[in-house]
Amino acid sequence: MTDRSPYTLTSAAVTTTAVVGGIGTAAGTRWYRELDKPPWQPPGWAFGPAWTVLYVLLAVAGGRALTAGGEGARRRYLRAYLANLTLNAGWTWLFFRARRPALATAEAVLLAASTADLARRSWVLDRRAGAALVPYLAWTAFAASLTAAIARRNPR
Repeated sequence: MTDRSPYTLTSAAVTTTAVVGGIGTAAGTRWYRELDKPPWQPPGWAFGPAWTVLYVLLAVAGGRALTAGGEGARRRYLRAYLANLTLNAGWTWLFFRARRPALATAEAVLLAASTADLARRSWVLDRRAGAALVPYLAWTAFAASLTAAIARRNPR
């Protein structure tokens, strides 16, 4: 690692992801409001608190994992971490801005797979870091299922 704290790096990366994803989110649009959504979709107010907790866990887990292992392992982990955050922020742009639920479903499946890989990598470096990513893995898998359900219900 450089002179920067791994926690500073992961916090900055996660904050950037949250901001870019937030800018891409457009839940107040007519298009989104008129989508046929499954009855098991959480209420809109739940997404902010859920993502806040998940992003904190993601930053802490990343910081812990980056303090473990050798330089090569940290570099590989950081690449996987940043790829995951890129997929994370990209979903909102595909779903809300491009209005492509089917494409967003494919992207959400990649995000869930990337999250499973990141949790595995984290676990190998630091078990607490890996455990901290379990809620994020559960949420991204749920999000992939929810996105797929919305895509199926709105084939247009």
